Amino acid sequence: MIADLTLNTKEGFRNFILSDNTSQLKRLIAIFDDIHATKGISRQFDFETINLALHEGFLDEDKKIACYTDHQIFERYQKFHLKEKFTGKQAITLKEINNLQPGDFVTHIDHGIGKFGGLEKININEKQQEAIRLIYKDGDLLYVSIHSLHRISKFVGKDGTAPSMNRLGSNNWNKLKERTKKKVKDIAKELIKLYAERKAAKGHQFPPDSYLQHELEASFIYEDTPDQLKATIDFKKDMEADYPMDRLVCGDVGFGKTEVAIRAAFKTVADSKQAAVLVPTTILALQHYKTFSDRLKEFPCRIEYISRFKTQKEQTKIKKELKEGKIDILIGTHRLISKDIEFKDLGLFIIDEEQKFGVGAKEKLKKIKVDVDTLTLTSTPIPRTLQFSLMGARDLSIINTPPANRYPVQTELQPFGEELIRDAINYEIDRGGQVFFVHNRVQNITEVADMIQRFCPDVSVGIGHGQMEGHKLEKVMLDFIDGKYDVLLATTIIESGLDIPNVNTIIINQAQNYGLSDLHQLRGRVGRSNKKAFCYLLTPPLSTLTSEASKRLKAIEEFSELGSGFNIAMRDLDIRGAGNILGGEQSGFISDIGFEMYHKILDEAVHELKETEFKELYKEEIEKEYVRDCQIETDMAILITDDYITNITERLSLYKELDNIQEEVELQRFRLRLIDRFGPVPPQTEELINTIRLRWIARELGFEKIIMKTEKLTGYFITNQESAFYQSERFTKILRFVQQNPNLCRMKEAKDKLSMTFLNIKSVEEGLRILKKINENNMEY
Repeated sequence: MIADLTLNTKEGFRNFILSDNTSQLKRLIAIFDDIHATKGISRQFDFETINLALHEGFLDEDKKIACYTDHQIFERYQKFHLKEKFTGKQAITLKEINNLQPGDFVTHIDHGIGKFGGLEKININEKQQEAIRLIYKDGDLLYVSIHSLHRISKFVGKDGTAPSMNRLGSNNWNKLKERTKKKVKDIAKELIKLYAERKAAKGHQFPPDSYLQHELEASFIYEDTPDQLKATIDFKKDMEADYPMDRLVCGDVGFGKTEVAIRAAFKTVADSKQAAVLVPTTILALQHYKTFSDRLKEFPCRIEYISRFKTQKEQTKIKKELKEGKIDILIGTHRLISKDIEFKDLGLFIIDEEQKFGVGAKEKLKKIKVDVDTLTLTSTPIPRTLQFSLMGARDLSIINTPPANRYPVQTELQPFGEELIRDAINYEIDRGGQVFFVHNRVQNITEVADMIQRFCPDVSVGIGHGQMEGHKLEKVMLDFIDGKYDVLLATTIIESGLDIPNVNTIIINQAQNYGLSDLHQLRGRVGRSNKKAFCYLLTPPLSTLTSEASKRLKAIEEFSELGSGFNIAMRDLDIRGAGNILGGEQSGFISDIGFEMYHKILDEAVHELKETEFKELYKEEIEKEYVRDCQIETDMAILITDDYITNITERLSLYKELDNIQEEVELQRFRLRLIDRFGPVPPQTEELINTIRLRWIARELGFEKIIMKTEKLTGYFITNQESAFYQSERFTKILRFVQQNPNLCRMKEAKDKLSMTFLNIKSVEEGLRILKKINENNMEY
């Protein structure tokens, strides 16, 4: 870069460096000054800075100007270049489903638990199709069409116990499903009631963003990741609505949830209300106090924190000023929800690391939460909050994109050994970093410190644990942050939210004694800068551990990529089972039907409740979708052919992915990916892609089932004759079409089922075209 600038100056060019971020420009000037001072390179060039965004730099020979942009210098490109991660559901199920091996247990929503028997070619009316073969009790076979893949899911119950298989055609499965549905409905009723109460309650309606809010967001030194931006937009929408917000922001460790919380807190303060931030540990309270103060130091906003680090006198003063409204944001531990803490005008309650609070604390919170906006942050959502949100009883924002230049933490399972510990500590210190050593027993923590000192004599070791006096612990922490210690030997007190970018190695002793989310949290303390980070889990030989412990350790080692907190919570559900969503009783019936199927039933139950008891509350939502799933049966050759993709596992995984696609944009992407990987798409596969579009339109038109055989397309309408669909505008539209095109289609009712048939339909594309016409209200065909 310097050579380039020097050459330009020699040839009479003016150099310009452009950036839309002023702090970036200051940083650039500082870098050049630094090189100039330390490397002793004489400065034979000049450049000017311009605060302006430009897509890319250029050289103009005539005007003699050379422009450079900051994102080209640092190779940090603009927002729209951020890679699209695939979203939500796919990420979790893909991994699971790809691993469907013949012999695995699967659950079919209509037939119950069977064994997966692989993909198989079948002939229908002389035409080849592919289907999935399921084996049930007594060797009964069931072939599931590739269009119904979303109706089966891998059986995930409590690990290690084989489920009992169902017999095809017996009523046991339906009874179990109904029983489950009834139980689930009782729970869901309570939930929806809470949700309805919240939606009906009057909350404070915050005004749109003030200029101060824009200032704060512009001063963020990093670039927002797309998910951070979305979470920010989401919570603002909630705060500006007239009912209380209850949003769960689930983002992995170090993905920038705190920034979202700061923005929400400041929005509250800008409207002259107070914000409270509840954190699980005293150290985190201190950490947040520092972070909030740094971010908000330019703004008219007073921040305080309350914890056992504060003396009685200081606490009394804080309480008094809080009541008078002199403190805008108060950060604190459980002390914050004690009876003697009174706010003048509380507008927002932020709960950080919700999974750390017990039932008692949560009950107290519920009382506060009724009419106050609540924002909950969590990095490994405990299964219960995960279920809550997946069901739609709370609003969920997921932050999935890591900040730029982050690497996954390299995680290794190792037996305890002197050489390993010595090498790990020395390697980290040689590259100028620091180390966390986690040992969760206060009784012999000093012996461990002596041992580390013996292994690495020239290293300074600090000790921190929860039984130390407040000010001593605070001092150790601050000294460690300032770099006075190389190794911090601590209990799990460090696990929540500590943010020290210079620490990039963590060694966890007796790792088998920790829960999954604890391990994930601890690992999240490192790898918070652009250096490669390491996490060593020290355990006794694996053969001596319980199966659950070794599964936990395998899971943490397996999910080491960035953003895997969500997957870890899902795996946690597998290992522990999910528990009753509302309260203390851990439930058993999930292990009877498998977790994913439990979710599908949960989903159905909630939908039925929305259609019946809570009709008024969800009126708009129900009108949007009268039919939730449309089954397709056909005798056409619709499949991914062998000569196009030979690998069976790959075909199965693509069928599954295709079957779960819900939007046209994703479908186009899927097709382009096929072309990119396997070449031009054969006609049978194009038809397969069209069946997905056909299913979407059929659902909109109110068809529960479509049969395309012998050049006819028959659509069967909703079975429930009481459905609001039959009084809807949509149905009227269809009737009008039938009247105006008598020679094209006919409608008939047989055995209480209404159907509509079109003739001369030779391909899925033709069927798609005609259904589109009806949907677009185009009567002339």
